[in-house]
Amino acid sequence: MQYIGFIFGIFGLLAYLELSSLKKRISDLERQMTAMQGTSYHEDRKALVKVARSCFNQKVNIDLKEDHQDVDIMMYGNSRHGSNMILDADDEWMLVRIETPKAVKTKLIRMESVGRISLRTEN
Repeated sequence: MQYIGFIFGIFGLLAYLELSSLKKRISDLERQMTAMQGTSYHEDRKALVKVARSCFNQKVNIDLKEDHQDVDIMMYGNSRHGSNMILDADDEWMLVRIETPKAVKTKLIRMESVGRISLRTEN
């Protein structure tokens, strides 16, 4: 019986050590996030907003960053079967109409998730 208690004690110690290392990693990430706060407005983002505002009511290709992928934009908006059209844009958001073969959808997209906007060349 003492051996079982000893084994559970070792497992408990290992779990405590793992938990304390996770808490340290989370606090490091929180510190990094507060240090980065307010630095998301850089020249590329301003240029993207300028391009979005100049492309109102035109068909465009929208490339999103890897961690912000949207199925409708990837599958239909940038293909020959559908299109994206920017309806409105400001510093934070972009209103996009996505025409799919079956429907027309309107979506709000964060500007920070957009990687590139280019005018669409008709095939």
